[in-house]
Amino acid sequence: MLFPPEIDSRSLVLSVSEVNRTARELLEQAFPLIWIGGEISNFMQASSGHCYFSLKDANAQVRCVMFRNKSQYLDWKPTNGMQVEVRALATLYEARGDFQLNVETMRRAGLGALYEAFEKLRQRLAQEGLFDPARKKPLPFFPRQVGIITSPSAAALRDVLTTLRRRMPSLPIVLYPVPVQGEGAAAKIAEAIKTAGMRAECDVLILCRGGGSIEDLWEFNQESVARAIAASPIPIVCGVGHETDVTIADFVADQRAPTPTAAAEMVSPNRVDLQRRLLNIEAGLGNALQRGLQQRMQHVDFLARRLTHPGERLKNQLAHLQHLQHRLSGAFQRRLHSEGWRTQRLAQQLSARRPNLDQLLAQQDNLKHRIQHGLQRQMENSAATLQRLQGHLTHLNPQSVLERGYSITQTLQGEIVRDSTQVVPGDRLKITFAKGRSEVQVTGKSEAG
Repeated sequence: MLFPPEIDSRSLVLSVSEVNRTARELLEQAFPLIWIGGEISNFMQASSGHCYFSLKDANAQVRCVMFRNKSQYLDWKPTNGMQVEVRALATLYEARGDFQLNVETMRRAGLGALYEAFEKLRQRLAQEGLFDPARKKPLPFFPRQVGIITSPSAAALRDVLTTLRRRMPSLPIVLYPVPVQGEGAAAKIAEAIKTAGMRAECDVLILCRGGGSIEDLWEFNQESVARAIAASPIPIVCGVGHETDVTIADFVADQRAPTPTAAAEMVSPNRVDLQRRLLNIEAGLGNALQRGLQQRMQHVDFLARRLTHPGERLKNQLAHLQHLQHRLSGAFQRRLHSEGWRTQRLAQQLSARRPNLDQLLAQQDNLKHRIQHGLQRQMENSAATLQRLQGHLTHLNPQSVLERGYSITQTLQGEIVRDSTQVVPGDRLKITFAKGRSEVQVTGKSEAG
């Protein structure tokens, strides 16, 4: 530990916490993030998700911790005895003073470069759309011929042939022999895929090999194989390795099988299932034919019951016509009877409503005599009334008064003079007589006495 020169380290007393904290700071400053390889031992994953284990080699070991926010990104499970490489920060757990490594990431030893290359190629091909499900071709239900691309000495070939022979012995098989491991195998696999596509003698291809390490399967992670699979006009089923093994070829292939045996099952129909289906279809057809025959037999019986001798049919039709004639005659008689009653009822109603001409003429003569008598009496009454009124008018007529010697005196303006106060001497007056009139001048007047 370095101390300032003015402090005497011999007289300085530090607490344990200060010592551990200072040691941790010195370790973290001296050791940046580094890759460290070793064997996992005492591995334990707490309920919190943090992983605790020791990393050791033949001569030493160191405690390690990998927190949950880092370990959750591992796509494999670390186990005891596994050789791994960790990228970690050397530090000190202050509470106990234990030296430990804080692990940021972990990979299986020796596979780091291969996994990195695998991921880079996978991401690049995925961006190009080679893994897109839309571009993948469907498998034929009943292929006429199956092609197998693998090594003739591979155990996977025996598994595939055994499965195909069991499921469909009559299915023709074409083998495209290629090495499935080692230098240059990828180029030969890609060439075999192209050859199968050009020959176009198969309806589906199986690309397979048995399980192995990532190095053994690495030829199926090559870009040339992936592009050959994507360009193949024939659908390809990839059955490489075991179920846990994943290669680039699996992503590009039209179908991925967990094992070579499963690939053979995918491309071949099951003979037993087909026979069962054929038996079911045969039974269905037999039942349908039987039902059709029965229905037609019943139909023939029905037509036979309807089929009669022409003479019998004419006899039946004649009887039917006679019956119709009887019904028509009865209906006609009923109609006549009904209409007769209706006519009689209408005649009675008409008779009840027809006028009596003799009675009406007598009544008319009586009314005429009554009208004439009434008119005569009315005229006599009117003449008497007229005569009486005429007598009244005669008495009231001014001319009659004048005829008796009276006269009418008026001013020149036509006003009748009834009083001497209405005139003064010198006024001119008009006097009307029974016959004629004259004008006079007032020369004098006298008041009534």
